[in-house]
Amino acid sequence: MVNFLVVGIGGFLGSCTRYVISLLVSQWPHFPFGTLLSNVIAALVIGFIIGVERQTTLLPEQAKLFLTVGLLGGLSTFSAFSMETVTMLERGRYVHAAGNVLINVTVCIALVFAGLALAKLTVRA
Repeated sequence: MVNFLVVGIGGFLGSCTRYVISLLVSQWPHFPFGTLLSNVIAALVIGFIIGVERQTTLLPEQAKLFLTVGLLGGLSTFSAFSMETVTMLERGRYVHAAGNVLINVTVCIALVFAGLALAKLTVRA
């Protein structure tokens, strides 16, 4: 039961953070930069957290659940990314849609690797 609360609180905070990010960058038209920014931040941070976990015992299970499943799960958003891409396609913005897919997928995967590498460089067992 405690794990559900930990994940739920993290998800609430991550979702609120994503909403604030989207408000801060909403002035840029024609491209969902808020979702992109939320996704890339979450990708880098989750890579770092998993990298820390792989090298140490510093991260208790509930902290990992709070951060990865809760906070970062709420912060990143595949459903919003997907809907924004479909909306661009429906509006005939094919280049924007393709760019959205390419940037989100490649940059987020690269940033998970970067987070893992950063953890290896900065955290010692």
